[in-house]
Amino acid sequence: MLKREHYIAQLRRWREKDVIKVITGIRRCGKSTLLALFREELLVGGVPQQNIISLNLEGIEGIDIVDYRQLLAYFTTRLQPQGMNYIFIDEVQQVAGFERAVDALYVQPNCDVYITGSNSQLLSGELATLLSGRYVEIPVLPLSLAEYAEAFPALSPERLYRQYLQGSSFPYATALTEPRALQQYLSGIYDTVILKDIVGRRKLPDLQLLRRVTRFLFDNIGNLCASRKIADMLTSMGNKTTIPTVESYLGSLQDAFLFYKAERYDVKGKEYLRSSGKYYAVDIGLRRMVLGNKPADMGHILENVIYLELLRRYDAVYVGKAGRAEIDFVALRDGEPHYYQVAYTVMGDDGAILRRELAPLQDVQDYYPRYLLTMDLVPPVSHAGIRQEYALDWLLQDRQP
Repeated sequence: MLKREHYIAQLRRWREKDVIKVITGIRRCGKSTLLALFREELLVGGVPQQNIISLNLEGIEGIDIVDYRQLLAYFTTRLQPQGMNYIFIDEVQQVAGFERAVDALYVQPNCDVYITGSNSQLLSGELATLLSGRYVEIPVLPLSLAEYAEAFPALSPERLYRQYLQGSSFPYATALTEPRALQQYLSGIYDTVILKDIVGRRKLPDLQLLRRVTRFLFDNIGNLCASRKIADMLTSMGNKTTIPTVESYLGSLQDAFLFYKAERYDVKGKEYLRSSGKYYAVDIGLRRMVLGNKPADMGHILENVIYLELLRRYDAVYVGKAGRAEIDFVALRDGEPHYYQVAYTVMGDDGAILRRELAPLQDVQDYYPRYLLTMDLVPPVSHAGIRQEYALDWLLQDRQP
């Protein structure tokens, strides 16, 4: 198991704090393993085994638990009167009314509660209503390039990145060296997310339409996408649909963490724009599995990888609008923006490409950090305050949890 220190550190920070720890993310991204690592740390630190009570609702012990009363009974019969009880519930959304059981455990004076879920609706229903201000979300993504490197320490950054794209960032995929096995594994994740987490949970009526919307998003990562554009495209292909229907399907794909949407942010007006945004895939391996060996825009692939890394390092990430120009990403930390432009290369064309990529960052009228990330293997250089870095160095550098 890879030691995912970035996430473990967050669990340590919130240990025994008076909030429910809600760990969210797509299936197989490592949520259960993360909690297993944390339980192991608790044991090493002296917590008695009987005070660590865990349940996976998709495992053997949890399969027959179908309502919140059964869920609550499972834990209350195991609570220890002495010391803190650490409560771990995996895939909590499997139980109807789970929030009542979670709330009842939370109010106990000697319970520290951790739950995981594979759907963002977990935090938009009764849980949020019942526990407003009393939970903290810890979003988990598949492996970053730096985490992936821990499994392949002998590879150069360039070979590592190529393998990262040709394989998958899902943790277990690092053990699958045979292409067919990897394809089957990714297909299983994809089908489970589509059929169980989206169609089954949201009761969407048209599976074929959902798959076509999914293919469109995979094929257009890094492009501005409006609901109207997608609806018009589907209608032209013989799938007549409406904008509200498309928006419902887009929302479902985001709820299941298959895609993330970067909304637009007006840098000059300091306001959020509700028009079209950009969609990024949670894993490039899933994109390849769905689209096959279709040629890819390596610039947009790099942009996707950078976007996910920014999600790990910052509080929120937007697409920047600066007048008519576009800044690839505006990343916010504690309310302060950092600006990022991403280009596969800025070499050649007598410097015209470099000037074009720098121009939107030069138009920014504040003094917050500005970066240009490329795959050009050159030392870091400053362009009048804009720091150009080799993208792989940036992706592999240490970051604060």
